[in-house]
Amino acid sequence: MLRKSIAQLVTALGLVLFGAATAQAAEPIVIGQSAPLSGSNKDLGEDIRDGALAYFHKVNAEGGIHGRKIELVTLDDANSTDRSGTNTVELIEKHNVVALFGYASTTLSKPAMPHVEKHKVPFIAPFTGADYMREFRPLVFNHRAGYTDEMEKIVEHYTTFGLSRFAVLHHDDTVGKENLAAVERVLKARNLKPIAIASVKRTQKDIAKEVADVVKAKPEVVICTTLYQTTADFVKQARAQGLNAQYVSLSFAGSTALAGALGEAGLGVVMSQVVPTPTRASVPIVREYQEAIKAVAPQKVHSFTGLEAYIAAKILGEGLRRAGPNVTRASLVKALESINNYDLGGYTVSFSPRNHNGSKYVGLTILGRDLAFKD
Repeated sequence: MLRKSIAQLVTALGLVLFGAATAQAAEPIVIGQSAPLSGSNKDLGEDIRDGALAYFHKVNAEGGIHGRKIELVTLDDANSTDRSGTNTVELIEKHNVVALFGYASTTLSKPAMPHVEKHKVPFIAPFTGADYMREFRPLVFNHRAGYTDEMEKIVEHYTTFGLSRFAVLHHDDTVGKENLAAVERVLKARNLKPIAIASVKRTQKDIAKEVADVVKAKPEVVICTTLYQTTADFVKQARAQGLNAQYVSLSFAGSTALAGALGEAGLGVVMSQVVPTPTRASVPIVREYQEAIKAVAPQKVHSFTGLEAYIAAKILGEGLRRAGPNVTRASLVKALESINNYDLGGYTVSFSPRNHNGSKYVGLTILGRDLAFKD
């Protein structure tokens, strides 16, 4: 009788433990994001969110990762550093996120860093290539090439064709000055230096003086390290004043937003990109992105930012798979560090315990008459 009771107890306990394990497995994996869904740079924020959601929706429709769905909690920071900081606290303390993902810039990422370090939360795929975020940090994982990599590609391209007169437009803040310094380093390696430098505040509307100063110097190439609206305003005004130069923007401006702001006045503007062209369906990861975004947002224009977000989300997904069914913040870090030469389908990333910068891929695209950037 006693033996039978013990057997029944063990069976009951096993069922309880099985039920608890099943319940845990069914709990969603919560990922947090602070992004500009309103205010300046809202187009960029929406593209990042939607590209990531396309991947998460695809995975969830297939049963999730280890049977657990991925839930992305996105809070609007309106491109405000203060709100980015408070959003980060809310995501960590209220939503208990496993990781933070897809912050839209260095400026918006910086306020998160103290909270990331305090709570040991992985900070994955910030949409920036600034040196500040690419310095090794145990919890930060960059999925894309850095701005220095982009500038190297730009300068190499134009100097190969014999051009040597470069001007630089940058924002008058810490990140903007870092971008200027990166251009200067790349030029110095070729015994060159900028013949004109223009500095503008992020909120500055009147840039007539800065445009005039650059036009006067007659550069052959103008490298714009500014956000899309400032870049578009500069190109329009400089061309109106007769400066027939090559105008180049970095990827972070956002190709869709920049093309829209430039219109036909931007024909021929060049933009560096850190992912393949999102309309090139012959590339497997591009085709996968196109199909996934169509399932959640059929009217959504295929964009570089959206593809970049999709790729970043897929990298995160691979980390979650490797971390196992009971993923923790610490196990996710180790899992991501185990990713080496991971081919997502025409785009390869590698991490290690001492390298958290996954890719150096850079391509150049040009704005055509269909107002889209293509290679």
